[in-house]
Amino acid sequence: MTDLPPHPGRRQWLQTTGLAGAAALLGSQSAAAGTATASAAPPKVLRYAFKAAETGFDPAKIQDLYSRILTAHIFEGLYTYDHLARPAKVRLLTAAALPEISPDFRVYVIKVQPGIYFMSDPAFQGRRRELVAEDYVYAIKRFADPANKSPAWGDLEEANFVGLAALREECLQKRQPFDYDRVVPGLRALDRYTLRLEVAAGRPRLIELLTGSDLFGAVAREVVEFYGPEEIMGHPVGTGPFKLVQWRRSSLIALERNPEYRERLYDAEPAADDAEGQALLARFKGRRLPMIDRVEVSIIEESQPRWLSFLNGQQNFIERVPEEFATLAMPNGRLAPNLAHQHMQGYRSLAPDIGYTLYNMEDPVVGGYTPEKIALRRAMNLGMDIPREIALVRQGQGIPAQSLIVPNTSGYDPNFRSEMGQYDPARAKALLDIYGYVDRNGDGWREQPDGSPLLIRRASQPDQFYRSLDELWQRNMQAIGIRGVIEPAKWPENLKAAQAGSLMSWFVNSSASQYDGQSGLGMMFSPKIGGDNMARFKNAEFDALYLKMQAMPDGPERWALFRQAQRIGIVYAPYKCHVHRYVTDVAAAEVQGYRRPPFWNEWWQYVDIGPAPARA
Repeated sequence: MTDLPPHPGRRQWLQTTGLAGAAALLGSQSAAAGTATASAAPPKVLRYAFKAAETGFDPAKIQDLYSRILTAHIFEGLYTYDHLARPAKVRLLTAAALPEISPDFRVYVIKVQPGIYFMSDPAFQGRRRELVAEDYVYAIKRFADPANKSPAWGDLEEANFVGLAALREECLQKRQPFDYDRVVPGLRALDRYTLRLEVAAGRPRLIELLTGSDLFGAVAREVVEFYGPEEIMGHPVGTGPFKLVQWRRSSLIALERNPEYRERLYDAEPAADDAEGQALLARFKGRRLPMIDRVEVSIIEESQPRWLSFLNGQQNFIERVPEEFATLAMPNGRLAPNLAHQHMQGYRSLAPDIGYTLYNMEDPVVGGYTPEKIALRRAMNLGMDIPREIALVRQGQGIPAQSLIVPNTSGYDPNFRSEMGQYDPARAKALLDIYGYVDRNGDGWREQPDGSPLLIRRASQPDQFYRSLDELWQRNMQAIGIRGVIEPAKWPENLKAAQAGSLMSWFVNSSASQYDGQSGLGMMFSPKIGGDNMARFKNAEFDALYLKMQAMPDGPERWALFRQAQRIGIVYAPYKCHVHRYVTDVAAAEVQGYRRPPFWNEWWQYVDIGPAPARA
């Protein structure tokens, strides 16, 4: 991908002088040039920063939130969510209608809208390339190709499209390239615009998978073959509203409005009593999408520089204000006076996410399923002072998590309580004593039951927030006699290591990407090892429950199975659930129309950049 220059100097110049000032500075140029400059509208640019680096733009090879925010605006799934509807409501995106679904929820027939085109690219050799049903067949097959090592394969394996896993297994056993031309019974294009999906068991919520533009958007086969398996990571070509124009890895990503994007107008169905949603609809209904011209995403890992870059105007939006500054931005849930004076807008909500510590169940120290290994993990969990973490490290921006099911998803019960939410160092010490983790040599640290040293290695990130989190964890472990060491690395490196099973433990956050709360429980489903299941947990009883829940419609019987599955996770403790976070977003005065999506990633096309009102 050519690294196009980001209009050097022009952005800052327009911010500080305006068009009138610009014309004055260009007084030495011709009158015609001055007239042209004055009449040209400045581009509408959204600028904000990620706290961690992207990994790339190939949907089949990514898992991290930051890359998925980017791909969600380049590629398009068959369906999407209504931008304003709460609770979530599915809408058409590239599909012409909702699926025709068989009574047993095994067969889905979907019509693709004709006349939708991929953005121009050299791979198409100068021809316009229309989106067809086969593009979705190909995109889904790419997750099954072992060569892609897709971390999201577990989601597709769980969906169980008839014949797809068998094709993958044959490829692995024969050590031969994946046969993309092989007809898979569960993934077929019946004609140019008709897609037929068939799953081995009923999947009442399969449509939620099909709303994932970030992962399951259409991909053109000729683009992948043109750039090759490595280069495709930097050459995303979709049908979406934005196109990648600049990529300086781990530094700056720039996307611009796709000039070939079809006519798509702002429309939504907010609830009648949703005053904010109704106001946004009244303001923007009928506007062509996207409403902005360019998005520039910087990577600023340290919290303070990220916050300051927003305050000094380098960014005009900050998503997830760092927790240590959230109370400065919105004390008591209200925008701070100094920000309100600048007509900024603040948004605070309980996110559908979770912060947790994962334990590698294959690690010889913290892993395993014997009573003493379970006791060690449960003791460490009980020894973590989550109330102090929330109060001091997070400045009150969260609530204790009781299980892997997150707020704003089905199956989440705000009244559910478990050992996951308890801080009990006395009980932690008792568990360690009972199961033989005692200090044998008098050095103040416990040894393992066989007398070998007990050392817990925890992966982390090299920024101030994680340093504060790690210091608290080390003090908590020291209080119960366990020696812990921190091993910092960049976030993408830790992610790769966790997926490969080479980390002992790691604190990380994850967010729901669909309404079904079972997606959180997928972190313990064994087919997702190497993907969502970074603890590498295996339990036959849990897997059976998980598959049974997957095939059931929502209702009391399914919720009862949720509780059984939660209890298995609490007993074996492959994870320590820390916190569900409050998130605070702040937009500068010129960013208009923002509303945080509960669990999907697309929102850039629904905001506008307008003239900032005069300061109060």
